[in-house]
Amino acid sequence: MSKYDKLWQYVKNDGRECFKLTQEDIKEILGFPMDHSFLNAKKELLAFGYQVGKISLKDKTVMFNKIND
Repeated sequence: MSKYDKLWQYVKNDGRECFKLTQEDIKEILGFPMDHSFLNAKKELLAFGYQVGKISLKDKTVMFNKIND
C-alpha cells in the first residue's frame, strides 16, 4: 500500500478524461503535502487507469490524464 493510494482512488473516482489539481487540493485529499516521493510513486497511478501529466512547479498544479485502452 502506497501513501498516495488515497489520491489515486480520488483520481479514479473522478472519472474525467483530463483534469488538474492544485498542491493544496492534493494536501486536502491526502492529509499531508506531496513531496519528492511523488515523482517515484506516480507510476502507481497507471494501475488505476490514469497517468500523471504535467507537473507545474510554478503554478503548483498536477495534471491527470485518463489512459484510453
